[in-house]
Amino acid sequence: MNSKLLAAFAAAALCTAAMPAPVAANAANGGTMRNMSTMDIVKDMGIGINLGNTFESCGDWIAQWGDGTPNSYETAWGSPTITEGTIKGYADEGFGVLRVPVAWSNLMSSDGNYTISDAYKARVRQVIDWALDDGMYVIVNLHWDGGWLENLPSQHDEVMKKYSAIWQQISEEFKDYGDKLMFEAQNEELGNWKVDENQCYTYTNEVNQTFVNIVRNSGGNNEQRHLLISGYNTDITKTCDSRFVMPDDPAGRCALSVHYYTPSPFAILEEDASWAKNRTTWGTDSDIAELNRYFDMLANTYSSKGVPVIIGEYGCPRKGKELESVQKYLSSVCEAALSRDGICPVLWDTTDLHYDRKSGKMTDQTLHDQFIALRDKYRPAESLPPVPAAGDVNGDNTINSADLVVLSKYLLGCGSIDDPQLCDVDQDGKITVFDFAELRGLVALSH
Repeated sequence: MNSKLLAAFAAAALCTAAMPAPVAANAANGGTMRNMSTMDIVKDMGIGINLGNTFESCGDWIAQWGDGTPNSYETAWGSPTITEGTIKGYADEGFGVLRVPVAWSNLMSSDGNYTISDAYKARVRQVIDWALDDGMYVIVNLHWDGGWLENLPSQHDEVMKKYSAIWQQISEEFKDYGDKLMFEAQNEELGNWKVDENQCYTYTNEVNQTFVNIVRNSGGNNEQRHLLISGYNTDITKTCDSRFVMPDDPAGRCALSVHYYTPSPFAILEEDASWAKNRTTWGTDSDIAELNRYFDMLANTYSSKGVPVIIGEYGCPRKGKELESVQKYLSSVCEAALSRDGICPVLWDTTDLHYDRKSGKMTDQTLHDQFIALRDKYRPAESLPPVPAAGDVNGDNTINSADLVVLSKYLLGCGSIDDPQLCDVDQDGKITVFDFAELRGLVALSH
């Protein structure tokens, strides 16, 4: 090899290295509302997980035992204080969306105006910001919250006043956030009233329509925010009933939320109960058929007709279960969702059940690997990481002066490369100074 020619190319590399590299896009999405449908958004989410038993903890005993700070509620049901590292761990483990259940009545004024504490809002916002900064989508909801919504039939006007006050405040708090933040109307409470079932459907539809109206009229990005509509008890069969009606939305940006804990003796129980005997295993042919029957019902009623679906919760305990059955159940539900167009699965998780909040890692590496394999298998092609091209010597999906430096060091014998094919820029099957010349031309063109 001509050492003088090589030295000249190396010198050129050092000069070219001064060129500025492209600036990466802001992962947090800032206040951006992209030209994406709700179906596109749901597909882009990948797989999700819940920050369960944290901000939705509630109970009079917390006020009596705690110190009146948001942290006393955050940790009341066993969660450690959530840190930035906790949230980053979710993203690093491959989750694309974090659902944040919240009991907004905690630290709320008692004067009848239902004013949420600024400190409580700020703490929830901080955790949401961390997740957005890590590139995740976030779903924030109004959870069980002590069950006050159960009083709707007997105290209709007051209950709707409280419901409206909560969503007016949440809408105001986050109105300038981008489209990676989604609002969810309620949790499992819609339909849970001791009145005629037809009336329950009427109330459910009323609450969901009120939610949409409040958000859409609150200004800022909320006019176009993607919204998650709570199904009837989040039950698949009841939500696929014709009496359940998706609300009118001028923006046309609504998805449907349902939950999946079927069969309940396996998905809910840890030991025998009065209503059922604990199931320790899952995965028979009839179990799989039941799972597919429910998800076909969802797809046929909603997602195939343009209404995307988020399985806001699915899961099972580990205690009292066969490990392989837990892995099979959770991965099978995940695949049942992802394999049907427009359905996103969000795992129900509490402190250290499936994710260790201190280490920032999944508690079961096999389950983690199953989830990631399914996410990648069904990920929309346009959201897959780009395949490195010849000339992208360092494999960072960008051809720039850094590649020239790496290639020149390799040709000089003082550096290594991971993928020789990326260095064969002229595609002649060899790595020579002519590849360096080709690469220098590509870098010049990129600027």
